[in-house]
Amino acid sequence: MAEEEAPIIEAGKVSKWLTENGFEHEFLEPDHQGVEIIKVNRDFLIPLATAVYAYGFNYLQCQCAYDAGPGEDLVSMYHLVKVSDDVDQPEELRLKVFVPRDDPRLPSVYWIWKSADFQERESYDMYGIIYEGHPNLKRILMPEDWVGWPLRKDYISPEFYELQDAVRLAG
Repeated sequence: MAEEEAPIIEAGKVSKWLTENGFEHEFLEPDHQGVEIIKVNRDFLIPLATAVYAYGFNYLQCQCAYDAGPGEDLVSMYHLVKVSDDVDQPEELRLKVFVPRDDPRLPSVYWIWKSADFQERESYDMYGIIYEGHPNLKRILMPEDWVGWPLRKDYISPEFYELQDAVRLAG
């Protein structure tokens, strides 16, 4: 049986514009709604984010993070929207920044989109991603003295250790 070739995915409008203007990035497959997704290296996040802001993406609808799996990268994702008058279907864009779990830092986009404030704090609190330059990067959901990053896939709850120890000592 012959191997099936993966379909060639054409870069989206924003990706083409970024390439024409010399911004280093990687075009990823659009999401299920056809929203363009762009992968950017953390070292180029601020110049690229500034460029897409100037291009018209003036609203950070959502910043979130996820863990790609134990031993894999952590991902910070930005869902951007072009907000303007008399637009029925605003243009959307997603940026993804992959950071190694042993060095999970990248620059904060707070100074471009103020709505990143509490969202970056939540990603820090749950995954331990450090947003350098954020004006108030501290825990937002967990107690200040909490140890670890509870949404990482390799996280083991302190209560689990206590339960394990209790079972071992009782047995």
